[in-house]
Amino acid sequence: MTLGLRGICAAVFMAACPVTASAAPPVLLSYEDLDGWPGTAPHEVFDAFLETCGDLDPRDWGAVCAMAAGKPDARSFFESLFLPVAWSPETEALFTGYFEPEIEASRTRAPGFETPIYLTPPELRPGQRWHSRAEIEDLGVLEGRGLEIAWARDPVEAFFLQVQGSGRLHFADGSVMRLGFGGKNGHDYRSIGQELVRRGVYEAHQVSAQVISNWVRRNPEEGRDLLRHNPSFVFFRIVDEVPPERGPLGAMNRSVTPLRSVAIDPAFTPLGAPVWVEKGGAVPMRRLMVAQDTGSAIKGPQRADIFFGTGDAAGRAAGRVRDPGRLVTLLPIEVALRLTGQM
Repeated sequence: MTLGLRGICAAVFMAACPVTASAAPPVLLSYEDLDGWPGTAPHEVFDAFLETCGDLDPRDWGAVCAMAAGKPDARSFFESLFLPVAWSPETEALFTGYFEPEIEASRTRAPGFETPIYLTPPELRPGQRWHSRAEIEDLGVLEGRGLEIAWARDPVEAFFLQVQGSGRLHFADGSVMRLGFGGKNGHDYRSIGQELVRRGVYEAHQVSAQVISNWVRRNPEEGRDLLRHNPSFVFFRIVDEVPPERGPLGAMNRSVTPLRSVAIDPAFTPLGAPVWVEKGGAVPMRRLMVAQDTGSAIKGPQRADIFFGTGDAAGRAAGRVRDPGRLVTLLPIEVALRLTGQM
């Protein structure tokens, strides 16, 4: 039976998805349609896939996850049990990158460490629209409540810690604290990079996280105003259950893997599904990844954010990515046929 778009999302992904002009019905593809598939190495993504496979709906994914646990030949596994599906295949994808920042911080407020990093206030409920970034800073609604996890040295780094949604704090005594996403204030994310372009400060191709950071530091008053252009404010939680060598926790509460995990819009791609990435730009990419994370700015069927790893080098690599391409989801055969109206 062919389902309407909202019905497809509810029946296949157990979640509603918006009906928008860009959300054309999904299209069934073949592996011959995937540019670069013959030269890829599917086995390199297998551990990342197994990390979250067990969290998928067992009615649709139980059989393939059980087979994956036996570590079969990766190429045969995907080609014989999955079919490629593309949402809005005529729409060009937008790929960006994200990373896990590492920033200097102090456990107590001290000269040079003046920017607080907060736990989620207990009265804030998921989805609730709360104080904006400017209101939080101006009204002092979080001050004196014991919600400070630490104080950052650099307010710009603290801002980008919120943009990334996780990170590691390095203290003067050599200790490290890992933070994960704890909640947000319910305001939509606004890109400060796009705002700099709108103001005529830079052309779109010139903007990166490093460029933005440098501009804010050179222009402290205007920079403060620019950061407030994004009213979204992120709160954190302390993560002590993840070994240091593992990646940060993604939306599935599992560690994400550098250059194998990607954030997507779960209204179109189920979290945990393998996805085929065809990214253009200065550093083209053709590889299989796993949809293991989400982001407030990651909306739409052809929108994806690639995880590049931890630290400054990963941040520089991630900050340069704003590339076109195509995103394709691999789904178990029966799910793919049902979703595309073939059965």
